[in-house]
Amino acid sequence: MKLGEGTQKVLKKWEKYKYVMLVALVGLLLLLWPASPSEGLGTVSAASPAGDAPALLVEALEGRLERALSKIEGAGEVTVVLTVEESSRRVLAQDGSVIEGDSQVSRSTSTVMASQSGGVQTPVELQEVGPVYRGALVVAAGADDPQLRLSLSQAVSALTGLGADKITICKGK
Repeated sequence: MKLGEGTQKVLKKWEKYKYVMLVALVGLLLLLWPASPSEGLGTVSAASPAGDAPALLVEALEGRLERALSKIEGAGEVTVVLTVEESSRRVLAQDGSVIEGDSQVSRSTSTVMASQSGGVQTPVELQEVGPVYRGALVVAAGADDPQLRLSLSQAVSALTGLGADKITICKGK
């Protein structure tokens, strides 16, 4: 079985330029790759606005606390409610300048931006400050035992940073 003359020319060109074509194909794939890992993964739903994110974090911590505290011997079923005074926030890098004139001083600040692949600019984050909790309520079936109440209070204090005076432990059904 003989190949046509046109097919033989294409195969010769392929042999000669196959590495160039592979590099071009890899480059094209990299251009189509998302700029950040979370892009295109749907981590933030369109149905839930970004303002709900701190509330979701508090609910997640409440759930984790409930699961952990219910494993303490004698606690039984546990429900945790946390109140937040200040939600989590990001501290961004700032660049500032001061211009002194004849009779006045002018100050300006701007957020430092970093360029990422694809020309996307994102602010430079110095740190993320977690939420500040106002108080906690723990309802536990075995909360009539003073030693258990102390253990529950210490555990909540260790995980939230609240003092014992901000944590209420109640007996549940």
